[in-house]
Amino acid sequence: MVKIRDYHSSQLESFDLDAWLKHIQLKVEIKEIERLQHACLLSQQVDKQAADENRIWAENHSSYFTGIEMVEILADLHLDQDALIAAVLYRAVREKKIAIEKVEAEFGATVAKLIQGVLQMAAISLLQNPEEQQVFGQSTEQVDKLRKMLVALIDDVRVALIKLAERTCAIRAIKNASAEKKSRVAREVFYIYSPLAHRLGIGHLKWELEDLAFRYLEPDVYSRIASLLDEKRVDREKYIHTVQSELEQSLKQAGVEATVMGRVKHIYSIWRKMRQKKLDFHEIYDIRALRILVKEMKDCYAALGIVHAIWRYIPKEFDDYVAQPKLNGYRSLHTAVIGPEGKILEVQIRTVAMHEEAELGVCAHWRYKGMDTRSEASSYEAKIAWLRQVLEWQDELGDLSGFVEEFRHDIVEDRIYVFTPDGHVVDLPKDATPVDFAFTVHSQVGF
Repeated sequence: MVKIRDYHSSQLESFDLDAWLKHIQLKVEIKEIERLQHACLLSQQVDKQAADENRIWAENHSSYFTGIEMVEILADLHLDQDALIAAVLYRAVREKKIAIEKVEAEFGATVAKLIQGVLQMAAISLLQNPEEQQVFGQSTEQVDKLRKMLVALIDDVRVALIKLAERTCAIRAIKNASAEKKSRVAREVFYIYSPLAHRLGIGHLKWELEDLAFRYLEPDVYSRIASLLDEKRVDREKYIHTVQSELEQSLKQAGVEATVMGRVKHIYSIWRKMRQKKLDFHEIYDIRALRILVKEMKDCYAALGIVHAIWRYIPKEFDDYVAQPKLNGYRSLHTAVIGPEGKILEVQIRTVAMHEEAELGVCAHWRYKGMDTRSEASSYEAKIAWLRQVLEWQDELGDLSGFVEEFRHDIVEDRIYVFTPDGHVVDLPKDATPVDFAFTVHSQVGF
C-alpha cells in the first residue's frame, strides 16, 4: 500500500489530491472521479476550518487524512465509488463537521445510508461498564449479544468493511497514545474487529489487526518474539531463497506453472501456536514458510505431490482446505515438510483465485454496481443472507464446533436488540413490544 505521507507533508494545503486520485484509479475502477474529488475537497475544507477555529493543526487527528487512509484500505478491497466517498466523509460526519443531510443532498442517499450504518456500528465503542472488568468492560454474555446486534445492523456488507477500515486506521494511529487508550482500542480490535475480518475472509486485515492489537495488549511478549524474528531474519531469508529456487526448478521440470514466494509469519500467530502447543519459539516450524500459487485446482494437488516427492512430509501437519474449506470460505492446501538441513518448512498451495479470496474474502466475489434490476437485487439479498450466517462469528481462539447449531437457534429467527440505560443489550423476539422490554429489564418496570 502506498502510504498517505507519500502524498503530503505536514501542511493540509500541500497534499497532492490529483496525484492521489490517479493512484486510487490504478487500484479500482471509478466512473465519476469528480464525485470522489468533491468529497475529498469538502472534507479538506471542513478540516481546515476546524483547525483554523481551534488555532491548532494535528495531522494525526485529521478526519480528512483518516478518510484518505480508509480509501486506501478499501480500494485494495476493490470497493465501489459510493463506499469510497462514504469513507472519505465518515469521520467528518461522526465529528459533526458535516451534517448527514448535507451528505445526502450532495452525494446521494446511498452514501448517506452507508455512513449512518457505520455510525450505528460505532455504538459498540460506547458500551463501557466500569463495574465489570471482563472483555472490554462487558460480561461474556453481553459481548455475545453485541456481536448478534451487529448481525442485525449490517444490511450492506460495505458498512462492515468501512468500519473495519476505520478501526484499522485507529489502531495504526495510537502508537503515541496513552496506555489506557492503547489498551481500550486494542481490546476492541482484538475481540470484535479482527474476528469480523476473519469471518469476512479478509486475511491481510485480520493479520494486521491481530498483530497490532497484540503489540499493545502484550507488549513484552510481542517485543520478545519480534526480536527473536529479527535475530534470525538474515539466516531465514537465505534459507527460504535456497528452497524456493529448488522448488521452482522441480515444478518447472514437472510442467507445473507456478509462482513460489516466501510467506511472512505473523507475530500473534507465532505466540498463539507457542501457547496452544506449549512450544518454545525455536520449536515453531512454520516460521520458515513458502506459498505456491498455481492456475487451476488440479495443479494444487500436482504441486503438492512434487513438494512431497522432494522433501519428506509430516503427516499430522497436512490440511486440505480445498476439499473442506473453512467456515469463512478459505481454501488452500497446507503441508509441512522436512526440508534441506533437516529444517521443517511449511508450504501453502492455492490457485491465484483462492489467494485472492484468502486476501479479499467477501470482496473477491461481490461488486456493488448494477443492483437496480430485480434479478440482481434478489442475488444481492441472497448474499446478504449468507453474510448474516457468517457474521455469527466466534472468537477464533475458541471452539467452532457449535457454529451450525447456534446459527440454527439464534440467527435464523429475527431478533430485536435494545440498549438499556446501563449500556447492556437486551435480546428480544421480532414481535416484542416496549412492555416486553420493560418486563425483561425488571418485572417491576413492566408493572
